[in-house]
Amino acid sequence: MDRECALLLPGVCAVLSGSGSSLPDDTSLEKLLDWFTGITEAGGSLLEACPCLLKLISTVVHNAASDPGVLSFALRLTGLLAATEESFETIQEHSVLNEVFNLQHWQEAGLWEDPCLRIGWIQGLRSMLQHPKALSFFVQSEFIDPLLQLQTDTSLFIAAAANQMLAHILLFFQPVPPAGCKGVDTKEKDDGMTPSSTDYTAVVKSISGYLKESLVPKESKNVRQSLQTLKLLALLLAQAGPPLRDKLLQTVGDSLEELVTAGSSELTLPLMDVILSACSSGTDERITRLLSSMLNINKPADLIHAAAAFLRRGQHDTVHTARAVRILLLPLDIMTGQTLLGTISTADEHQFSVVEQLKSKSSCISIICVCLSNTPQITLTPPDVLPCLPVSIVTAVLSLLKICSGNSPSSSTGCSEVSRNVIGSGKVQKCALEALTTLTSSPGAKERISEVFTVLIQYLENPDSDPTVLHKSYQALLKWTSVCTDFSFITDQLRHDLVEVVKKRVCDMRWEVKDSTVEFLGHLAGVCDSIKAAAEECDASEALLGGCFTTPLLREALQDSESYVRASAISALAKTLTHRWQQGATLTEEEPEIVSRLLEILSQDSEGFPRRAVVQYFISWYSSHSPPSSSSSLLMQSVRSVLSQGRADLDWEVKVHTLVLAELLLDEAFSGHPGYKKGSDSHHAPPHAYGVVSEQAYTLHTHTATHTEGAESDLAVVVEQGVVSVLLSGLVDCDRPVALKACRLLITLRETVCPLSLGALDASAAMATVSCELPGCGWGREIIKILKMKKSDQAKEEDIADQRGLNGAEEGADSVCVSVCEALRSLGLDERMEVLTQSSDHIHNSPLSLLQDILTASATHTKPGEEVIVDCY
Repeated sequence: MDRECALLLPGVCAVLSGSGSSLPDDTSLEKLLDWFTGITEAGGSLLEACPCLLKLISTVVHNAASDPGVLSFALRLTGLLAATEESFETIQEHSVLNEVFNLQHWQEAGLWEDPCLRIGWIQGLRSMLQHPKALSFFVQSEFIDPLLQLQTDTSLFIAAAANQMLAHILLFFQPVPPAGCKGVDTKEKDDGMTPSSTDYTAVVKSISGYLKESLVPKESKNVRQSLQTLKLLALLLAQAGPPLRDKLLQTVGDSLEELVTAGSSELTLPLMDVILSACSSGTDERITRLLSSMLNINKPADLIHAAAAFLRRGQHDTVHTARAVRILLLPLDIMTGQTLLGTISTADEHQFSVVEQLKSKSSCISIICVCLSNTPQITLTPPDVLPCLPVSIVTAVLSLLKICSGNSPSSSTGCSEVSRNVIGSGKVQKCALEALTTLTSSPGAKERISEVFTVLIQYLENPDSDPTVLHKSYQALLKWTSVCTDFSFITDQLRHDLVEVVKKRVCDMRWEVKDSTVEFLGHLAGVCDSIKAAAEECDASEALLGGCFTTPLLREALQDSESYVRASAISALAKTLTHRWQQGATLTEEEPEIVSRLLEILSQDSEGFPRRAVVQYFISWYSSHSPPSSSSSLLMQSVRSVLSQGRADLDWEVKVHTLVLAELLLDEAFSGHPGYKKGSDSHHAPPHAYGVVSEQAYTLHTHTATHTEGAESDLAVVVEQGVVSVLLSGLVDCDRPVALKACRLLITLRETVCPLSLGALDASAAMATVSCELPGCGWGREIIKILKMKKSDQAKEEDIADQRGLNGAEEGADSVCVSVCEALRSLGLDERMEVLTQSSDHIHNSPLSLLQDILTASATHTKPGEEVIVDCY
């Protein structure tokens, strides 16, 4: 703890102990505890550094007017102070522990009913229970019974904390098993850390007895208690070592059997968690029987959920896995009429009860969705476990999609009475489409690809499909396209249908549908490129869409009234044209029109999403093009405009993207220079919604042009392009991410073109001739002020003329020319970088600031009417 904080802390303690009300910022106490916890975890002694804390605790707990929040803070602070044996003994000598955790005292004072106090009591004890002496104190004080009662507290937060507390006691103090024993941390404890067997045995006995008695609800209102108990038991069984695990199972075994027999639907999933936690820790004949019983429950909904829970755990039990798979496939078998359970499916013991359950619409939808969400995992189970071929499951999902859309033929062998419950169900459609998307990796799935495309196009054509269903249909279509290596199945009719539906959907009245369609076109171009890379002879774009109508559609979408659609169209255009850029293809007639529209969006669009996408478009173009090409001239002209407009944008993300583009230009200009090093941050922007920002990492193509005229000519080029102006304007930007990136790039440029080493003097002299024009207002004036201050500090005679030039800017001159190298050396970039990387947190979010805030807030209580502003972090 630094000296300033140590000096302020007694005053803060006085404020907390003398105040009967809470602080204006109710998070201040949490921040104090965080700070104290950090000191403790770093090995520091709070009692030695802050002896005033004991007095604070003693004063607060005896002050009847203390705010409940401050009392809770005192309880938790006491536990933190007592977390080591040495500090525990010191606190015991002052009789503080008995005062703070005395339950009777809080009950008689009428404060125990306040949730703040109860949670403080639990958390304080938990912080303290890190050594055997604390456990002995806990047992001797008979705190186990109150803690067990808090398991069913009216506050779920308190009940959960009590639950975690019990688990901590049993697991932390359990005897350490031999090294390598499964399910428990095998680190050795010092001899002094081993609790007495009497204390631990007493705790285990009490908690085990509680678990046994509270597992089975005596009446319906006790179901919540059973839920909490099952959660605790699952946590314990998952982490306990063999002695404790065996003891728990021995104690609660009968109660678990009774719960399974009772078949309470509310307890099915937590009960499965307990059984599966026990299974994962080792084989036990009784637990295996319980698992078998759970997978034979008579209630269909509970049975489905139990089977799904078993599969999610990834158990490697062939018998029970086969059972769970059959259970989950049964509703799909009934619904679609597909033979998923083999030739003896009609004899399935649960078929009648499942059919009856499926006749209820709400139950039917719920059950089918659970089954669908597990189909991908089912298809990947071993062949000896799966009752049918994986491709049959793909067929069943397709059949279900047809039923949902009302396209199932009347001769379907499925149960018609059940099938009508899912017709038009958006929830089932979404689940089925998600399942279909992930089923591409199933063995034999490609055999059904023609049918998959047909069904998906039908969904895209369906006027009743809601936007989310259409979006998921596009996703499924893209995924199946990505795994397809042979498009011979695409008929002219199928191609025509897809083209027509895309043209229709891109003009949909709903912006979400238009956005999904535009995104689909862009992603399809990316899929096509990856397919071409794998097999040149396969042209997916031609196979699916049959022509070059994509670009005109996307150009039209640039005019859309919805900003998300405009942004997605820009991103899709970049993906569509990437292959042409990489090949150095001839400039088409429409590309100049596209560029003109994009620059118009960058300069005039009121929304940030499209403007960010425009800069990203040019980043993609510049990083993909292969000069010399017919598009190079248009590209470089456009890049200058983008840099000029992007640096002045009001959106900080647009400015950061503009700096990324500037960085690519630097890489291009100086990649052959021996002193140039690329920045540590990669050329990509953070991910963003609605396809505005591509996840592509931009790698600049290596060009063969050589830099024969020296680095000074390269510097002159980037100055002319506007790169240096972008970096300088970014340096003084009010948005920290912008300033930080600009500063990094300027340092890179400085180290490249004007190094300070003796061997670079000649080069520096040449570089000094390269100048940059600074505007006399805005960011230019800020840069000029910095340079003027530096020159004033240096007070060199030879700089007087330049100094007068800088003064001219303040007197209203239009612009000033400065040497680029001189500016780079005089801007104090290293000091600025240090400040930018620290941000403001090192000042405003410090412990010193926190203590000052508390004292300031306290002082204003005597001045009514004054607003108190407290830092929050």
